[in-house]
Amino acid sequence: MSFSFYLSFLDRYIHFRLDKELRGFDTEMPAFENDTDNSKLTLFIKRYGLTQHEIIVLLLALVPHISPGLFSDIISEYLPDGGDFPAFGGVKGKNHRGIIPTGETALFILAGNDTEKRVEVAGIFDNDHLFSRKSVLYLEPVTEGEPKMSGKIILDDEYVDLFTSGKISKPRLSSDFPAQLITTEQKWEDLVLRKKTMDEVKEIETWLKFNEKLMGEWDLHRMVKPGYRVLFHGPSGTGKTLTASLLGKYTGRDVFRIDLSLVVSKYIGETEKNLSRLFDKASNKDWILVFDEADSIFGKRTGVRDAHDKYANQETSYLLQRMEAHAGLVILTSNMKSNIDPAFTRRFNSIIEFENPDVDERVKLWENYFPDNVKKDERILLKDIAAKYELTGANIVNILHYVGLQTMRKGSDTVSHEDLMRGIKKEFRKEGKMIRSQ
Repeated sequence: MSFSFYLSFLDRYIHFRLDKELRGFDTEMPAFENDTDNSKLTLFIKRYGLTQHEIIVLLLALVPHISPGLFSDIISEYLPDGGDFPAFGGVKGKNHRGIIPTGETALFILAGNDTEKRVEVAGIFDNDHLFSRKSVLYLEPVTEGEPKMSGKIILDDEYVDLFTSGKISKPRLSSDFPAQLITTEQKWEDLVLRKKTMDEVKEIETWLKFNEKLMGEWDLHRMVKPGYRVLFHGPSGTGKTLTASLLGKYTGRDVFRIDLSLVVSKYIGETEKNLSRLFDKASNKDWILVFDEADSIFGKRTGVRDAHDKYANQETSYLLQRMEAHAGLVILTSNMKSNIDPAFTRRFNSIIEFENPDVDERVKLWENYFPDNVKKDERILLKDIAAKYELTGANIVNILHYVGLQTMRKGSDTVSHEDLMRGIKKEFRKEGKMIRSQ
């Protein structure tokens, strides 16, 4: 079964409806027949047991992406001299030259002028329908005062990719999607944390792996709130973002770091809209959402002194509501736990502190990160350096990057003690710290 099969079926169904409503023909309604095709579209239809009406709505949303002239060609058969046919619905796009179907198009094709059937078909666009719950398709919001069903039927970009190319493209950072996919080539062994911290991180990994099974087998979904909310707090460079990346890597989930500069807006109501688009997009995706340096949006609410304070507090309350309703893992990171609004901290499933590494942990970081195939000046003793200089894992990576460049610039195969010390001093200066004498 190929797209030609689906397009042929939809073509016959639209002709059936137009013949019936415009020409009074009493022909037999076309019936959809499943086949053994293994395309993503066919597998989706079979997996969710879509009805014929649901299949037709799905095809209406998909057609503009694969056969933009289909609707116009059919309509021209019935209106050869041109003219408008309001009952069919549909609108023109800014760039798209064909007809983009609307909810009214679905009502007409599936129910004609039968009022009761039209009401039944409209239920396909309800919020509790599979298409909405799985974020497959939706009706584009219309101008206030216009009928809801006059909105365009929009197929989510990910499903357009899935049905046409067989795979889902990752969303890109933009004003419409203020998040960026983050990955890592590092392993759990590269992450050096206190045992207590690592144990708490492993609890999150356990939730990601077994929660869905637990909710089903133990029937706990009626009592346990969806999703998992975690606060990572501690100094910069202690592994908070790396931990989130590793959780995604080892549980097969995409990790998206939210760009708060694209979320927070000075205009009233815009922050809520941006957050709504983000959580709607992430719904049912098994993504891990990371709000890095989240203080700017999850910060403490203030006393209401003016309209700005009022709306700032509303933003915080809205975010709390959406975060609690989200079924996936949401991680907030902050350098200081005290900056986060207590209303959020009470609702976290876990609050994990990432402390600055102690001497033993710094030794392990230096040993993990210093390449085995690179020679060191005999004066470089990693245990001594770890004991003398309080550095985070991120600091150590920066230092090694610096000394690596300097070593290659000199054409040397050995890291000099002087370059290493310059790299350490550079990191201390960046953070406004005084370096202790050797």
